[in-house]
Amino acid sequence: MSSPEYNAMQQSSVQRRIAHLDMDAFYASVELLRYPELRGQPVVIGGRSEHQPIVGANGRRQFYRLRDYAGRGVITTATYEARAFGVSSGMGVMRAAQLAPDAVLLPVDFDAYRRYSRQFKAVVAAIAPQIENTGIDEIYIDLGSLPEETSLLAQRIKQAIRDATGLTCSVGIAPNKLLAKIGSDLNKPDGVTILSMSDIPGRIWPLPVQKINGIGPKATKKLAALGIRTIAELAQADPGLLQSHFGRSYAAWLRDVSLGIDHRPVDTCSEPKSISRETTFERDLHPRLDRALLSEIFTALCEQVAADLQRKNYIGRRIGVKLRFEDFHTVTRDFTLTMHTADAGQIRRAARECLRRIPLTKKLRLLGVRVSSLLLASTAAEEGHAIQQELPLFF
Repeated sequence: MSSPEYNAMQQSSVQRRIAHLDMDAFYASVELLRYPELRGQPVVIGGRSEHQPIVGANGRRQFYRLRDYAGRGVITTATYEARAFGVSSGMGVMRAAQLAPDAVLLPVDFDAYRRYSRQFKAVVAAIAPQIENTGIDEIYIDLGSLPEETSLLAQRIKQAIRDATGLTCSVGIAPNKLLAKIGSDLNKPDGVTILSMSDIPGRIWPLPVQKINGIGPKATKKLAALGIRTIAELAQADPGLLQSHFGRSYAAWLRDVSLGIDHRPVDTCSEPKSISRETTFERDLHPRLDRALLSEIFTALCEQVAADLQRKNYIGRRIGVKLRFEDFHTVTRDFTLTMHTADAGQIRRAARECLRRIPLTKKLRLLGVRVSSLLLASTAAEEGHAIQQELPLFF
């Protein structure tokens, strides 16, 4: 890249100070607090309730191993020791068992993970209140108004989290969210990475394009077909070539991010667009022969979504369902209520109406329920929004 172009890129960036904080192997780390004897071992989170450890007569816990698993579950996360065998999030448990048969298998405990999530975020907010909540285990932080030196501030935040929760995190600090996100992944686990715009040629451009948040597997594959595998190659690519393959908007975005340009603010008022629950079945379920089991699962999902809404103080109007069939074909349907609700019964009735619009002729492998068009319940009450009280039964 020409020097004038690179200098212009540097000058266009406002020198903000933004951190991306990412908890290290979050779910697995929470479980290691509960089972400290597993530290240093390959551990996989993704089992069912029956995979709870068994306490023997001698008081010692006996853990399930991946080799004992049978079913079609998916890995939620794994310790770094398990990842060394090639195990990764989203991988089927049976596939992981082939890679690391002796790894310990633990069930998922989302209630515990949410509790620790709230705890570490409260700790950070006490030090640096300008926070954007982007997930259960990660946040962006605007550090611009704080007087402390950057590395000392990062270490203070990390130590405060460790003292309060026993957990570690990795932090990337940069002039924008794009670079901060990349930075938090460069020195995992328990690392701190500080980047400036002058670090882009030496530290960012050699990285593969998929390190940029927003370049997914499909875009990575298309770029590779064009001979573009690193961020440097993306920065040097012909803009017309990118536009012809990705369209004007996405090509312009690719160009910006390859240069480290990102003007997004830390959004401290971000609200969820939807709240959902879904489950993948251990075996394909037949709509008629497994109707009772499907109905039980369906009702539980609606109740879980309602509980999530109530806990987070939201009500919603648009109810949706998601089905994935045995051939992996996925279908979604939505139904809009006349009023907002967080009631499990109302959500179930509306979701049932969505199901009536889907031909159920094939076996199912996944079922999900979603509520969107959200309002804060307290805000709705103050502004006089009507809340759904009654909906005619559809069945």
